[in-house]
Amino acid sequence: MNSSAGSGGEMEVDSNKQEIFQRKRNAVLVNGVILNGPITDSKSGEKFVEDACKIIMEEVIQKAADVTEKVCEWQPPEKLKKLLDLEMRDTGEPHQKLLQLCQDIIRYSVKTNHPRFFNQLYAGIDYYSLVARFITEALNPSVYTYEVSPVFLLVEEAVLKRMIEFIGWKEGDGIFNPGGSVSNMYAMNLARYKYCPDIKEKGLSGLPRLVLFTSEECHYSMNKAASFLGIGTQNVYFITTDARGKMIPEELEKQVQRARKEGAAPFLVCATAGTTVLGAFDPLDKIADICEKHGLWLHVDASWGGSALMSRKHRKLLHGIHRADSVAWNPHKMLMAGIQCCALLVKDNSDLLKKCYSAKASYLFQQDKFYDVSYDTGDKSIQCSRRPDAFKFWMTWKALGTTGLEERVNRALALARYLVDEIKKREGFQLLLEPEYANICFWYIPSSLRKMEEGPEFWEKLHQVAPVIKERMMKKGSMMLGYQPHRGKVNFFRQVVISPQVSREDMDFLLDEIDLLGRDL
Repeated sequence: MNSSAGSGGEMEVDSNKQEIFQRKRNAVLVNGVILNGPITDSKSGEKFVEDACKIIMEEVIQKAADVTEKVCEWQPPEKLKKLLDLEMRDTGEPHQKLLQLCQDIIRYSVKTNHPRFFNQLYAGIDYYSLVARFITEALNPSVYTYEVSPVFLLVEEAVLKRMIEFIGWKEGDGIFNPGGSVSNMYAMNLARYKYCPDIKEKGLSGLPRLVLFTSEECHYSMNKAASFLGIGTQNVYFITTDARGKMIPEELEKQVQRARKEGAAPFLVCATAGTTVLGAFDPLDKIADICEKHGLWLHVDASWGGSALMSRKHRKLLHGIHRADSVAWNPHKMLMAGIQCCALLVKDNSDLLKKCYSAKASYLFQQDKFYDVSYDTGDKSIQCSRRPDAFKFWMTWKALGTTGLEERVNRALALARYLVDEIKKREGFQLLLEPEYANICFWYIPSSLRKMEEGPEFWEKLHQVAPVIKERMMKKGSMMLGYQPHRGKVNFFRQVVISPQVSREDMDFLLDEIDLLGRDL
C-alpha cells in the first residue's frame, strides 16, 4: 500500500512538472511577465483556508461559551508588537508560519464572544449571523446594483420592510450603513436637504445659520456629524436632561424659541432611545409635539434601544417612535447580528434618500438595463462599495424567528433586573439610578471608604477605585467591564447585559470578582 501511495504521489509530481514545462514552452510574455494560466496555487490556498477554519472552530467558536477561558490575555503594546511579528517582508511567509500567526492573533485578541465580556454595547456569539458573515466574506459582494448583488439587495429590502413595520410606519425607505454614527450623519444631512434642497448643488453659501437640537446625553456622533457636514458644533444646541438622563421637552421648546430669536434656522431635533451610558429613553411623544409645532425633522437615534421594539413587554420604552421622520437602529447590538449591522430608516415614499445622495454614475446605474433598475439601490448611499450587512440580521431572524428575537431582549432585561436586585443586597455596592434598560451603573465602595463621610475626599478616593479594579481584571483576564466618570459623577462601572450565553451565575461572578479585586483598596 505504501509503495503504491508513494508511486502515485511521484506520478502527480511528475505530472505537475510536465504541466509547468509545457506552460513555459508555450509562454506568452508581456513586459517580461508570463501570462499563461493562473499564477495562484488554488490547491495550496484551499488547504490554508481549511486549516485556518479548523483553528477558528477550535480556538474561537468552541471556546466562546467557556467561562474557564480568559476574556483576554493582556499584553502592553510594545511587547505585543514583538509577540505578533507585525513586519511585512519582501518574500511571503510559509503556510505554517501564517497558521501560527492566526493562532497568535486569536490568542491575544479580546474574546468579545465570552460570557463575561460586558465592556461594550455588543457581546456574545450568534452562530447564524456568523455563518452569514462567512458566506459574505467568501462571496465578497458589493451591494449597489442588482446585477452584481441580486440576492443581498432583495435580502436588504425584506429586512428593511420588517424593521419599518416594527417602528409602526405603513411605508418607508432605508439603507444599511457602516455604523450608527454614519446613520446619524445621514439623517442630519437628509433633514438639511429636506429643509433646503438647493444645498446639494449650490453648497453652504447663502444659507441661514442652521441649528439642531439634541440632548446632553446624546451620542458624540452628533457633534462629529455637525462638524463633518459644515453645520458647526456651535450650532448643536444641547438640551438639559433630567436625573435619569432623559431630554426635558420644556427645555427643548425654550431652546427652539431662543434659536429663532437669534435669527437662526432650526431644522432638526435628534432624540435618543437608549443613551450610551445611562440607557435613557427620551420622551418621544412630547418631543414629536414640539417638532410638529415648529416644523422640525425628528430623528431618533435608537442605535442601542431600538431592539426593544422586538419585545411586546418592553417596546413601550419607545412609545411615540412612529412619529419620527428617521430612525437609526443597530441590530448588531442587543440582537447580536455581528458588527457591523446598522440601519437608517426613513418615513418617506418620495425617494428622498435617492434625491439627496444620488450621483447617477453612468457606469453603474444605467437606465437602459434589461431588468427593473429600481432594484439598483446603491445610489441612495454615500458609499460606492457597500457590504451586505442586512444578510447577517436576516439569517439570525430566519433562524430564531421574531419570537426568538423577542426572547433574547426579554432575557437580557430580566438578567439586568436580577443584577440590580443583587447590587441592592450587597454591602459595598451602590446604584447610580434605577435602570430602565440593560445599562446598570454602579459604584463599588471598598471597606476602607464605607464609613467615610461623602465629602470631597470620599469622592476623590472613590474616583480612583474603578480604574484599579479594571486594570486588575484585564491582567487577570477574568472579565471585562467598562467604567467612566459622567456629568459630575466620579468613575463608576457600567454593566451591559446582551448575550444569551450570559447566566445568573455570571451576574453573581461579576459582583464577587469586583469585590475580590477591590477589597484591599
